[in-house]
Amino acid sequence: MKNKIAIITGASSPRDIGTAICRKLASQGIDIFFTHWNSDEVWIDSFQQEVIRMGVRCEEIQIDLSDKNAASELLNIVSNRLGIPSILVNNAAHSISDGYSKLNAEILDDHYKVNMRSSFLQCVEFARRFEKSGLEEGRIINMTSGQDIGPMPGELAYVATKGAISAFSRSLSQELAPLGITVNAINPGPTDSTWMTDEIRKHLLPKFPMGRIGTPDDVANIVGFLASNDAKWVTGQVIHSEGGFIRG
Repeated sequence: MKNKIAIITGASSPRDIGTAICRKLASQGIDIFFTHWNSDEVWIDSFQQEVIRMGVRCEEIQIDLSDKNAASELLNIVSNRLGIPSILVNNAAHSISDGYSKLNAEILDDHYKVNMRSSFLQCVEFARRFEKSGLEEGRIINMTSGQDIGPMPGELAYVATKGAISAFSRSLSQELAPLGITVNAINPGPTDSTWMTDEIRKHLLPKFPMGRIGTPDDVANIVGFLASNDAKWVTGQVIHSEGGFIRG
């Protein structure tokens, strides 16, 4: 895995899934470029140095992924600073509670810009550049949230936009297979990252038959596998890694 370059979006705080993914891929000898938004600058610098001490290169940028030009801008910056990436992890997401009584055009647009448009444009921009690079194997890993296996009341905009990622990933995987790029999505189930409160943990814990709630490291381990050479024959899949989470 040496000399590979990965883009990870949405590594903005110590407890983020994106942060755990950066650490995991760095431990596999992969150079890291991560994006963040509204983060503490001191922590960002500290985290970047932590990753560098793992023996890989690491660059970062604060970027508004809701901007329509963010995908091409990001790929340009990564290529200039590190080189052509062979791994893309679309982890960043936008989410606010809504439900039928609150849902409006603005809420839908805000979710669409980050969860769908940004992720989709990054996928195709990544693929176009990969095709011209001479690289032999690429990985695209998108994050979903299990919208195709159960309801999420009060999260209509989030459900609609994240659910679209599953369909997009399956179709894109067939288009990109001839280029040597695998495309998969991960549903990590409820994960104890930045959004969980003690009240939510108390409610969710009985639904996990393994006796604990999923952690960012659990997600990162699946990403590490899909990014590895061992997963070069896995594509077009939505992997539900939820620890047996009981819905309903």
